[in-house]
Amino acid sequence: MASGPSLASYEQMLWSAGLGPVAGADEAGRGACAGPLVAAAVVLSSEPDQQIPGLNDSKLLSPRARDRLYPIILRQAAACSWVVVQASQCDAMGLQAANLHALRQAVLELKVRPGFVITDGFGVDGLSMPSLGMWKGDRVAACVAAASIIAKVTRDRIMDELAEIFPGYQFDKHKGYATAVHQRHLEALGPCCQHRLSYGNVARTARVDLS
Repeated sequence: MASGPSLASYEQMLWSAGLGPVAGADEAGRGACAGPLVAAAVVLSSEPDQQIPGLNDSKLLSPRARDRLYPIILRQAAACSWVVVQASQCDAMGLQAANLHALRQAVLELKVRPGFVITDGFGVDGLSMPSLGMWKGDRVAACVAAASIIAKVTRDRIMDELAEIFPGYQFDKHKGYATAVHQRHLEALGPCCQHRLSYGNVARTARVDLS
């Protein structure tokens, strides 16, 4: 979907109906078998001249495009926050509960209280303001697209750091997803403390010592 006014039109309608500020929330790392889950929430300006060109679903953007947009979003957003849920917490809480917790906390930690929240994919309970889970929201609403970029870039940078701490797994290459290369490293080394033992492909390779 093209960026610009068409991507911002839905939230502008909500602003016009008196439901602003409008926040978008999205996560990164839900499907990974290693590394944290990161959720972000963003409130963009309602002013047309403050729209950010090039916003789109983070999955449709190149790493270079995401890295270019990341500081622009942080600089121009009315509010932005993110929450990191570690792999062990994802195991302890269960993935869906961890995902909802992260999205909820990201919204609650915004310095601007939203009047309406759009989340990508499914609704989030426990919010004190109206909200809507929107299918492919990161391709429909600019604030959700912005949140998807913040979550994705934040998580990718964490995985790059983990690659230096745990060099045998090449976390910087696959970002913790269950690629063939990652699986070969798992089978050779067993999981480290950054792996999610609740995932079958990880559990099958587990050793006693997960440090």
